Amino acid sequence: MTHLFTPVRLRSTAVRNRVWVAPMCQYSAVDGVPNDWHLVHLGSFARGGAGLVLTEATAVSPEGRISPADTGIWNDEQARAWSRIVDFVHGQGATAGMQLAHAGRKASTRPPFEGRGPVSVEEGGWETVGPSAVAFPGLPAPRELAQAEIDEVVGDFAAAARRALEAGFDVLEVHAAHGYLLHEFLSPLSNRREDEYGGSFDNRVRLLLRVVDAVRSAVPASTPLLVRVSATDWVDEGWSVDDSVALARLLREAEVDLVDVSSGGNAVADIPVGPGYQVGFARRIREEAGIATGAVGLVTEPKQAEEILAGGAADVVLLARAMLRDPHWALRAAHDLGVPAGEGVDWPKQYLRAALD
Repeated sequence: MTHLFTPVRLRSTAVRNRVWVAPMCQYSAVDGVPNDWHLVHLGSFARGGAGLVLTEATAVSPEGRISPADTGIWNDEQARAWSRIVDFVHGQGATAGMQLAHAGRKASTRPPFEGRGPVSVEEGGWETVGPSAVAFPGLPAPRELAQAEIDEVVGDFAAAARRALEAGFDVLEVHAAHGYLLHEFLSPLSNRREDEYGGSFDNRVRLLLRVVDAVRSAVPASTPLLVRVSATDWVDEGWSVDDSVALARLLREAEVDLVDVSSGGNAVADIPVGPGYQVGFARRIREEAGIATGAVGLVTEPKQAEEILAGGAADVVLLARAMLRDPHWALRAAHDLGVPAGEGVDWPKQYLRAALD
C-alpha cells in the first residue's frame, strides 16, 4: 500500500484516500446558488478518484462573497442545490466537504477572468467589512465591524454549518486563510483594533476560535472539522509561522481535526513559489502543534505527493491546479504507483479498462 492511497478516518468519517481536492473558486453561481457547472466540476473529481472533494469558498452571508458570482449557503434554496451535487459525489465513492467562508475586505470584487477589481454598488456590489478600516491594495477600505456585527458573523458561520450538514456534506472546513475575514482578524497587517479582538495574539485569534466553537457546537460531535490557515503573510511584521503553530495548538484544543496549511493572501509580498513551497509549514505545524495537517501548493506529481506523506510532512495532500488540468489525477496516480483498483481508489466501472493495462 502507498501512503497516498491509505484510507484516513476523521471522527466517524472514513475517507478512501489522502488525495484531496482543494477549494477552488469558480465564479459561476447566480444568487449564491450552485448549478450544473458546479455539479460537473466537483463531480468530475469524485469520479476521478479523489478522497475528499471540497467546495469552493462558500459564503455564509451575501456580503461574505468574494464576488457576486460566488456560491453561498445562507438559505435553503442554496442548500437544496448543493444536495444534488453531494449526492453525485457520494455516488462516486468520495467524501463531500464544504468550505465555509467570509471574504471580509476582499469581497465585492470581479472574477479574475473579468479583471478583478472592485464591483460598485451600482453594478451589484456592496460595502465591504473588516476588522479595521484598512484597505487591501487596490480595493476600497472596508467598514470596521462593530462588536454586535462580529456576533452576527459567528452566528452566520454556525447557521451555515447546520445548513451544510442538512444538505448532506460530511466534512466542514472554516476558511481562515488568503486574506479573507478571519485571516484579516489574525494578522496585525489588517487588524488595528483596540478592543478584545485586536492587539495581542490572544485577542486577534479570538474571532476564529469563537467561529470554530460555534461551528463545533452547531453540528454533531461526529462531524470532522478542518481549518484552512495561511501559515505566514510573507511579511516580517505580519502573521508568522510561529503564530500559526501557536494557533494550531489552540485549534487542537478546540476539537479541530486537521489544519489545511496554505500561505499568503493578506498583503502584497514576494513569495518564493515553487514545487511544494508550503510543505515545510505543514510539517512544522504537524510536529510542533501535534495536529494532523494537509499540504497544499504546487503538489503536482504522484511521486512528489507520496514522498510528502511518507516523509511525515503532512497527513493528506490537497491539489488544485493539478486537478483542473487532470480531474482524474487520483486515478492516474494510482495507475502510476501500481495501486490495484479497489485499494484506496475506486475506478468507475465504465473506466476500468484504463486500470488494467
